[in-house]
Amino acid sequence: MLGKSRPKVNIPKGKGATAVKIIVVVILLLILVSGSYYSIQEEEQAVVCTFGSPKAVSAPGLHFKIPFIQTVTKVNTTIQGFPIGYRQNEEGESVESGEDTMMITSDYNFINVDFYVEYRVTDPVKALYASQKPDLILKNIAQNCIRTTIGSYGVDSVLTTGKNEIQSNIKQMILDKLEIYDIGIQLVNITIQDAEPPTAEVQSAFKEVETAKQGKETALNNANKYRNEQIPNAEAESDKILQDAEAKKQERINEANGQVARFNSMYQEYVKYPEVTKKRMFYEAIEDVLPDVKVVIEGEGGKTTTMLPLDSFVSDGSSSIQDAERTNEANTAETSETEED
Repeated sequence: MLGKSRPKVNIPKGKGATAVKIIVVVILLLILVSGSYYSIQEEEQAVVCTFGSPKAVSAPGLHFKIPFIQTVTKVNTTIQGFPIGYRQNEEGESVESGEDTMMITSDYNFINVDFYVEYRVTDPVKALYASQKPDLILKNIAQNCIRTTIGSYGVDSVLTTGKNEIQSNIKQMILDKLEIYDIGIQLVNITIQDAEPPTAEVQSAFKEVETAKQGKETALNNANKYRNEQIPNAEAESDKILQDAEAKKQERINEANGQVARFNSMYQEYVKYPEVTKKRMFYEAIEDVLPDVKVVIEGEGGKTTTMLPLDSFVSDGSSSIQDAERTNEANTAETSETEED
């Protein structure tokens, strides 16, 4: 071993050595230049890590970094999503996943419900370093909230009328849990894609129930339509009745006012000549009650002064009544004079 000579290394000299050095320097410069900048698109953010300290960069465009010291990880901040209860095959068709879709309701019925969850990254640093797989955590949270919520509703509500309320409750429950875990992602929306019973017989029965409910809704809509058509007619009839009643009321008031005015005028005459007015009213009443009766007017002392039928007595109107009154007064005066003598 000692007797053998070491292999000689031929180091290029002159122009050849200079060319090699230049190539090495150029390669190093290219490496340094290519690793000293990065670009951010509109739909993404970057996390720059310097000696283990991460920092988010959200401004799109070209940015510079220190090669071999700073590392850059880009994070997609657009809305992303994943299904729960089904999956997409190679042909793009939806295929039931089986165990994720089977759930039990509050009335102990089994039901298959499919959901689609939409989310986006709000804090790239937490999305990268707060957990290993934040989307998987979100999926587990969503499955837990879905089963908890579905278990508090009856099968009828899940299949028909309660879908919007169920979606709202699940979304709020997931948001509350994400706020506690703080993993840098935010739920955008969660929607029910499909809900159906697990067997064909039950599914057929629920379809019949749904058809009946739709028939009920149609009947209610028709009833509301008929009501809306009839209400204007009823209101018009009511207005007409009210107007007729108001007119009748005004008519009765006017009639009463006329009778009051007539009574007041009669009372004024009565105050002036009480006896004459009493007799006149008596004659008018007799005329109305017994129009065909003959009237005999007898003065004092048993003298008969006039005997007339009532129709001739009142034929001349007030003049006849006044004549009768004058005759009566004259007879009264004669009787008084006779008594004096």
